[in-house]
Amino acid sequence: MLSWIGRQLIKNADAVEEMDVRNSWGRLSAKAGIFLNFSLAALKLFAGLMSGSLAVVADAVNNISDAASSVISLISFHLAAQKPDQEHPFGHARIEYLSGLLISVLILMMGFDLFRESISRIMHPKEINVSFLTLGILLISILVKLYMYHYNHRIGQWIHSSALEAAAADSRSDCFSTLAVLTASVIHICTPLLLDGWFGLGGSVYIMFSGIQSLIETANPLLGHEPDADFVDRVRETVLGYQDRGILGMHDLVVHDYGPGHTMISLHVVVPSDGSLMETHTLVDEIEHRLRERVGAEAVIHVDPVDLEDPETIRLYREVSRLIEGMEGDLKFHDFRTIRRSRGLKIMFDVVLPYSYPMTDEEVLGYLTGKLGELSPGAELDIEIDKA
Repeated sequence: MLSWIGRQLIKNADAVEEMDVRNSWGRLSAKAGIFLNFSLAALKLFAGLMSGSLAVVADAVNNISDAASSVISLISFHLAAQKPDQEHPFGHARIEYLSGLLISVLILMMGFDLFRESISRIMHPKEINVSFLTLGILLISILVKLYMYHYNHRIGQWIHSSALEAAAADSRSDCFSTLAVLTASVIHICTPLLLDGWFGLGGSVYIMFSGIQSLIETANPLLGHEPDADFVDRVRETVLGYQDRGILGMHDLVVHDYGPGHTMISLHVVVPSDGSLMETHTLVDEIEHRLRERVGAEAVIHVDPVDLEDPETIRLYREVSRLIEGMEGDLKFHDFRTIRRSRGLKIMFDVVLPYSYPMTDEEVLGYLTGKLGELSPGAELDIEIDKA
């Protein structure tokens, strides 16, 4: 339903790679959340006051907090759409990550409050009057929340929005907490058992768990996390597509995420050392432009020249290749070059170590220095350790 409405209201609705279209979808989802959550809160508050059920009233308060979360999402999409300025040259898109973080905190606070109230109800049980109207309202609430989870998750994945993904996690939590309330109410109708507090307790634990999970997921982009594998593959495929024009390889890709649609990358390309500087510069400019078109990222490319003609460099490169391949684990090296100076040969390269590698950086450097000292006595070594 919301997808159909969006396609009627949003121009070029499927072009979500355009920031205006993406933000329009985000604002539409947030507005739908505000309306549906306030509607559910009014229904549940009525049912809770009529029945005297703490769990139902707590569920109504939960929907009010969800509406507040939707308001936060709406504001974040509005602020994130602002143009870069002197104080924020990379734009304001990270506000969306902050809003997802704030929504996660609200989920945690709501879960803790419900936990506290449930403990009180377990210690001091209270008779509740459950009607079929109350059960019907709770059932409708579950169905509406399932729909909200569906559209928030679907649109959140489509436009890559952490705020909508957090809202989806919140809706999913609400489904389970309301289901717990509904179950407790049905049991109370059929038996004399007062399980209102116990089911509220179970729902609160699940909500807090979901809040922690959502908090971790929304904090990762702010802390800096591993880039999407598909994004990395597209960058590599784009750069190596110029191999017929002199690009021998690439490495040291770093992705800087300043929010959806605001990504910068830096990388190194390997080129023959005997190429024209002007031609290489023109080629690198073309690759940067192509990356902007294909992956939507601004690129800064560093050039690493390699000598493909010097026999001693080729011999040492092969020796280092065998040495690296003989070490434990998936090790790689790059930026290999040699420099001849009056005081002797200098060998330079970088070694890429996985974070889980069993040897320390110092142990790896010590091992390689010893082995290369045997292969090229007297040579000066400059070995850098990179992380994968």
